[in-house]
Parts: sequence; structure tokens; C-alpha cells
Amino acid sequence: MKNELFRIEGKVVVITGGYGILGSNIAKYLASEGAYIAILGRSREKGDLLANTIKSTGGEASFFSCNVMSKEDLERCNTAILELYGKIDILINAAGGNMPGATIPADKTIFDVNVEDLRKVIDLNLFGTILPSLTFAKSMVDNGKGNIINIASMSSFRPLTRVMGYGIAKAAVANFTQYMAGELSGKFGDQFRVNAIAPGFFITTQNHDLMLNSDGSYSERAQSILAHTPFHRFGEADELLGIIHYLASDASSFVNGSIIEVDGGFNAFSI
Repeated sequence: MKNELFRIEGKVVVITGGYGILGSNIAKYLASEGAYIAILGRSREKGDLLANTIKSTGGEASFFSCNVMSKEDLERCNTAILELYGKIDILINAAGGNMPGATIPADKTIFDVNVEDLRKVIDLNLFGTILPSLTFAKSMVDNGKGNIINIASMSSFRPLTRVMGYGIAKAAVANFTQYMAGELSGKFGDQFRVNAIAPGFFITTQNHDLMLNSDGSYSERAQSILAHTPFHRFGEADELLGIIHYLASDASSFVNGSIIEVDGGFNAFSI
């Protein structure tokens, strides 16, 4: 008899920031496992390209144009997804990002931070998680079950240098994850779960110039990160997929309010 514990075939998964580096990788993987993917983002060109790519390999995906900071946009997408797929099983909040003005580089001080950029980064990462959660969780409650997976960070646990705005927001995302977990399951039953993954350090398009020098060697910051990572290497994008699959499946049915690190031991290490 086939083991059904990790089966996600037929589950409807909404992914905000769905065509980003993290979101697109997750979308393609879950679709390959038989999930139906609803991709949310602002760029129709990028969203349609990803949806068509998934369909070309035999998966099922659709793009829904959406600004995750707009309650009206989210409600419109919620209605459209329900009309197309009939339900929403899982929400993955992968929308987020950073801005130079919300960081404190080595040659600046906290007094140089751009307050407006700081506000934008906090809004995007925090309210870009809260607003979709509130919108799609309501449909989950109406359906009697639901599962939300948020994206936290190493900066959710302790402040990292430079990334002031991002760190503040991701610390709040971790708190919101645990708060929402208690609210949903405590008031609507044990068929509701809210968890988060906290990725360690991965070299991406977004942080490429921060981690690598022009000659391809590791920057001083990258070397510092590796010195504090017991694995002594950066993560590979595919190494996030296993934990996402676990949290999306019934294998994690008693896991609620957890922030799960995928970091090569970074957060556990101290000297």
C-alpha cells in the first residue's frame, strides 16, 4: 500500500511572490508532486511565464495578478482562486524583499537610515504576510481546514548587521506566525496550522553583490557567515524543498507555531 503521509497531490497551494527566486522554486516542485499552484504577484509577464513553464511539464498552475499590500486585490484573487479550484488548502507567504535605504552599511550609522525605505521594507515583509494570511485564512476556516507557511529568517532570532528593516520585519513575522497559530487552531480546531521556515544563507540574485567580490571570491561578509556556519558552506535552493513538502503534507499534522531553521547549523552555533 502506498504511503500517503507525504502526499500533496490535489492540494491547492497559493504562493505569494510566487515567481520570485524562492517562490518559483517552491511552485515548480510542489506542482511536480501534483499540487495545484496559484501564483500571486504584480508582474503578469513573469507570472504567466512561470505558470506556462509548470504546465509544459505536466503540472497545474495559474497566475493571479495581485499586490499583496492591497486588501482589495487579495480578496479579488481569493474569489478567483475559489472559482477556479474550489478551495484553498495551503498559503505560502513568499513575498518580501529589501531596499538599500533600509540597511546600515559598514560606512554608515543608524542615523543615516532612510525612514521611508525602512517603512516600506517593514510593510512589505510584515504586512505582506499578515494581509494574505487574514484573507486566505478566512476561506480556509469556511472550508474547515487550512495550512499557512511563512518565510522567516536568521534575523528572526537575533539582529544581523546591516539589514535593519528586513530584520525587524522578519522578527515580527516569527511572532505573528506563532500568534496566528494559536488563534486559528485555538478557536477553529486542530485542522489549522501556521508554521514558518527560517532559511539560512543562500547566494541569490538579490544578495549576489553582498556575498561575492567582483572576481567571484567570497566577500568579507560571506566569510564571516561561513565562519559561523558549522557546514562551512552556503545552502542550495533545493535544500528548502524538503521542509516545505513536510509542512505542506499531513506528515506535519501535529506541528503548529514552529519556526524551523534550514541553516546548516548557523543559529545553533556560538563561540
